[in-house]
Amino acid sequence: MSRNYKFHNPEGLYFVSFAVVDWLDVFTRTQYKDILIESLAFCQTKKGMEIIAWCIMTNHVHLIFRSIKGEKPEQLLGDFKRFTSNKIVKAIQENLQESRREFLLEQFKKAAKKSSNVEHHQFWRHDNKPIELWSNEVIKEKINYIH
Repeated sequence: MSRNYKFHNPEGLYFVSFAVVDWLDVFTRTQYKDILIESLAFCQTKKGMEIIAWCIMTNHVHLIFRSIKGEKPEQLLGDFKRFTSNKIVKAIQENLQESRREFLLEQFKKAAKKSSNVEHHQFWRHDNKPIELWSNEVIKEKINYIH
């Protein structure tokens, strides 16, 4: 994980992108996308995540958000990624119809072995590359990019 990318302003509006390890195409299945959408909704209603724009691609997510209840944005995003990681891996493990199940789980295990802070399965890459959106022009640029 690059230490050059940080959330410097706890009240700032941020653009982040985060990807599945090895850029694996997990979100081709509605079931896994639904987990992300439900988790985003939970973060909005219960954790104070104000979401401006988002997009789920086949192997990564773009998100513009800010924390509005005083929680650090990195903590908010970290909680979201930890929860979705566990929930999606479990859904893959339990999905007997998932033709790529063994392959995906093996890739997540391999990625975990390379990580110092993950025990069983590494789902998300560690890098988020947060970009603080500091002007209306930059906000509009990133929203247009997402759309």
